[in-house]
Amino acid sequence: MKYKGVVATGRGSSDVLEIMENDLRAPAVGEVRIKILAVGVCQDDIAARVGNRPFLPKIPFTPGYDIVGDVDAIGDGVTEFAVGDRIAALTVFGGYAEYIYLSLDKLVHVPGNLDPAEVAPLILNYLVAFQVLHRMAKVRPNDKVLLIGASGGVGTAFLQLGKLDNLKMYGLASPNKHAALIELGAIPIDYRSQDFVEVLRRVEPDGLDAVFNGMAEDYLKRGMAVLRRGGTLVHYGAPQSLLRFALFLAEFIWLNLVPDGKSIKGYGTHRVDPRLLEEDWITLFTLLAEGKIKPIVAAKFPILEAARANQLLESGSVVGNVVLLAPELL
Repeated sequence: MKYKGVVATGRGSSDVLEIMENDLRAPAVGEVRIKILAVGVCQDDIAARVGNRPFLPKIPFTPGYDIVGDVDAIGDGVTEFAVGDRIAALTVFGGYAEYIYLSLDKLVHVPGNLDPAEVAPLILNYLVAFQVLHRMAKVRPNDKVLLIGASGGVGTAFLQLGKLDNLKMYGLASPNKHAALIELGAIPIDYRSQDFVEVLRRVEPDGLDAVFNGMAEDYLKRGMAVLRRGGTLVHYGAPQSLLRFALFLAEFIWLNLVPDGKSIKGYGTHRVDPRLLEEDWITLFTLLAEGKIKPIVAAKFPILEAARANQLLESGSVVGNVVLLAPELL
């Protein structure tokens, strides 16, 4: 038997994404075969395809940073999961496919009553927001924060989770997205026509408790400028090249050495203890089940139409998440 996946056959536009067939083999020892139900489409998928990341996968590769699916077959030695179990995983690559093979350490059980289209954004976007808020910045109720990049999948996750903590939130976004930010409880700032440092120094003269930057490294100094003494900036966006990574690292170290009482931290899911990933996913599943969070799914596409989904995300018009789904869920 065969299954299909979407493969990046080169670097460049979404035109390099092609549908290819693979053999559907039995899972190896300690491995699980998963029928994929939902995949989040994220900026890292696009960056890996375009080539603007310091560490890139070799061509050809299958993008897809996170998946939700059902266990279809298990290899010898697998006792923690059974055929039919609903699972999720942070894959980094491989999600744009009908099936995927993963080792046990990557998997987490998902309650079967949750909508896979809403679970998919939790696996990366909400995980990033939750861990930055609670494990990096350690926000407290009524803290004042700034979100740099507030309208995308991670940004809207920050806003929903921040609202639960009663944070006072400012968000940078283009004017056509301001209504969405207001609805999510944020005070929008137009990053194109307004100097956000000037705006925030005027309305928050004592400074902010935290700044969360998922955009370019160019925002670091300005983000630090609006913090109060004792405040924290967390950067979670990846640099676009090895050179920019080196420059970012130098600036990161320098800003932490400046004796102004402010701190800057970097976040990446690859540096997180897997046990904390599972713990926080379970928390997020509970919040979703209780209706306390509800991911904004701006668009849904069949998995094999990932190229169209990439084009939409790259357009910059999306508020929330773009999700790929198995045909039976559309």
